[in-house]
Amino acid sequence: MTDAPQNPTTGSTDSTESLEQTQARLTAEGGVETAPAKEEAHTGASFKRAPVVVGLVAALAVGAIIGGVSGAGVTMWATSTNAGSSPVIGSANPTTITVNDTKSATQVTAVAAKAMPSVVTISVTASSEGGTGSGIVLSKDGYILTNTHVVTLDGAASDGTIKVTTSDGRLFDATVVGTDPISDLAVIKIDGVTDLQPAEFADSAKLNVGDTAIAIGAPLGLAGTVTDGIVSALNRSITIASSAVPDDTSSEDSTPDPNGNFFNFDLPGQEQQAPTNGSTPTISLSVIQTDAAINPGNSGGALLDSDGKVIGVNVAIASAGSSTSGGQSGSIGVGFAIPANLAQRIAKEIIDSGTATHGLLGASVADVTEDTNQKDPTVVGASIVEVTDGGAAAAAGLKTGDIITKFEGLPITGKTDLTAQVRSLAAGSKATVTYVRDGKASQVDVTLGELK
Repeated sequence: MTDAPQNPTTGSTDSTESLEQTQARLTAEGGVETAPAKEEAHTGASFKRAPVVVGLVAALAVGAIIGGVSGAGVTMWATSTNAGSSPVIGSANPTTITVNDTKSATQVTAVAAKAMPSVVTISVTASSEGGTGSGIVLSKDGYILTNTHVVTLDGAASDGTIKVTTSDGRLFDATVVGTDPISDLAVIKIDGVTDLQPAEFADSAKLNVGDTAIAIGAPLGLAGTVTDGIVSALNRSITIASSAVPDDTSSEDSTPDPNGNFFNFDLPGQEQQAPTNGSTPTISLSVIQTDAAINPGNSGGALLDSDGKVIGVNVAIASAGSSTSGGQSGSIGVGFAIPANLAQRIAKEIIDSGTATHGLLGASVADVTEDTNQKDPTVVGASIVEVTDGGAAAAAGLKTGDIITKFEGLPITGKTDLTAQVRSLAAGSKATVTYVRDGKASQVDVTLGELK
C-alpha cells in the first residue's frame, strides 16, 4: 500500500497543541471551542443535519464478575440481531466544547478540547441492520482505528456501508483496510482527505491504577460525549464473543462460561444475548478497566490520560441488569479498553499488510481447578493439559501438568489470563514464563509461534 503513512499511530506534533496551550487558547478565546458545520460533499456522500438513527442495545445481564486484577476468566458475550424496532436516540450535529466560566475550566475540559477532533463517529449499515460506534484518527490522510465488531456489526456483515462523521460535522465514506478479530481491532480509510487531526498515543505500559481516564465517543449516537474517571485495573483478562474468529482456533483459547457470566460489546443497534451452548467462538483480551462511563456507541473511541493522549481503545462494558423493555441498563462503572501499545502494533501491521499477527504457545490449558489431573494444587494458574508437538511450549521444555503462574512478569490466574497475554504479543516474540512443576517454581524463555 503506497499511500500508507510511515508512522500513523504516533500522532502529528506539528498540528496538535500541548494541554497547556489548549488551556491558554480557551481562555484567550473567551472559553468557546467552536467547530463550524460544513455542508459539502465528500467522496460522494452529502452531509445532512438529520439525526443519526441508533437503536438502544438489548444486552444480557451479568450476575457476577470473576477474577482478580489479572483477569481469571471474566467472560463477555455478544451476538448480532436486527434491532430495527428499538427506540432511537442520537445526534450527528457538529461537536463543540463550551466553557462558560474560564476560571473554573478543568483539566478534563482541556483534554476534551485537544482530543475531540481526533475522535470520529462511525455508522455502519448492511441490509436491514445497522449500528454506530466511534473511531480514533491515526493520520491526516484518513486512516482511522476502531473495533472489528463496529465495522462488522458484531460479525453480522462483512461488506457494510461505512460512514464517518468528524467532530466538525463533515461526513465521509470509508472502506475497510483490514480487521483483526483476535484483538477486535480494525482500520478503516477515508480517501481524498488531508486535514484530519491524528491522535497522540501514550505508553500504556506506564499506566498506574488510579490514573485519570477520560473517554470520548458517541454513546447512543451522541457524538462528542465526554466522561471521566480513573484506571480501575490493569491487565484485566476478559473473554468476548468473536465478531469474525478464524476457523483454526487454538486450543489455548477459553470457552464460553456455561453459567452465563457474560459481559457485552457496546454497539448500538445490535441485540446481545447469552449463548445457549459452548459452540460460539470467543476471544480473550488483556484490557484496561475503567470507571469512566462507557455506554453503547463508545466502542472504538478513545480512552485518554490527563495529557489528552490515547491510553486505550474502548471495547466493551459490563451490565448489572436490563430494563423491562429488554434494553441494556447502561454504564455501571465497569468498562474496558484495549491498551494503546497493543492497538498501535495491530494498527501498524494492518496498514502495512492488511493483517496482524498473534502469538501461539502451542499448548492446551485449563484453570487449575478444572484440570482433573491436578491433585490438591497449592497455586492458581493455567494448567497445561496437553503440549503440541513441535510447538513453542514443547521447544521450551514445558510439560503436561505444569502450572503457568506468570507470563512476562504478569500474574496468571487461569486459562483466560494466559491466552490474553499470549495473544497480545506478535508471532515470533520471546516471553519469559514462570511455572510450577512438582511444587517447584522455575522460569523458561519461550519463542512464540503464530496463530493461524
